[in-house]
Amino acid sequence: MADDPFRAELDAILGDLKASLLFLTRVPARLFGDSGAARPDFSRAARVFPAIGVLIGAVGGLVLIVARDLGESPLIAAGLAVLATFLLTGGLHEDGLADTADGFCGGATAERKLEIMDDSRIGTYGAVALVSSIGLRVTALADLAIFGSWRSALALIAAEAVSRAAVVRLWHALPSARPGSLSEQAGPPDQMAMLIAIAIALVVVVITVIPAYGFWAAVVGSALAALATFGMTLLADRQIGGRTGDTLGACQQVAAIAFLIGVAGF
Repeated sequence: MADDPFRAELDAILGDLKASLLFLTRVPARLFGDSGAARPDFSRAARVFPAIGVLIGAVGGLVLIVARDLGESPLIAAGLAVLATFLLTGGLHEDGLADTADGFCGGATAERKLEIMDDSRIGTYGAVALVSSIGLRVTALADLAIFGSWRSALALIAAEAVSRAAVVRLWHALPSARPGSLSEQAGPPDQMAMLIAIAIALVVVVITVIPAYGFWAAVVGSALAALATFGMTLLADRQIGGRTGDTLGACQQVAAIAFLIGVAGF
């Protein structure tokens, strides 16, 4: 009986990991014997988003290492790594970034912005945002890969973890801007889930970035990601009065870019 609380918490963590993995990636639900039809309650499960980010970053990092070992240039290896993360997530966050850019830049009112964000077509602002996001991440990773593929892979792992914590932070901070939206249906993370997600991300940064690039690279990268998250939170609040699933995806992209640029600067 003494170990029942531990077993219950372990089962809860495993359940949260499975739910988050199915939510954030294209891993088939049938691998877990799950239909994937029911949407989980992320009031608690979002706490492990950074752990899923570690997995996503590890896949991209492995591709980068293999590409470099096969003689590819840092730029090509970095491009393949970013492509791998895109394929694993199905472009979930990139799609959110494009829709957010189109809506925020193309609409005059909050209602019009939300209407544009609902449109599946990508406009000029969305296309520019996508190209910028991919280009900046690839360039930063290529700069880091010059100093060693293993170290750049570690930076990618940290960036993916930190950016998922950024998603949880914005999700918790703002109300839903649109009834029935993805972010509302999934259930917002509670404060404990948000704090745990941030703590996990910070531990990942300490384990990966500090040994690879030093203390200040970790501090600057994390600080820039935090500022980017804060900026996205303010922007979403002012533009549409809250958050949607698209703004969560945009926040992940912006935070990952900011983190990689910060680390690459050192």
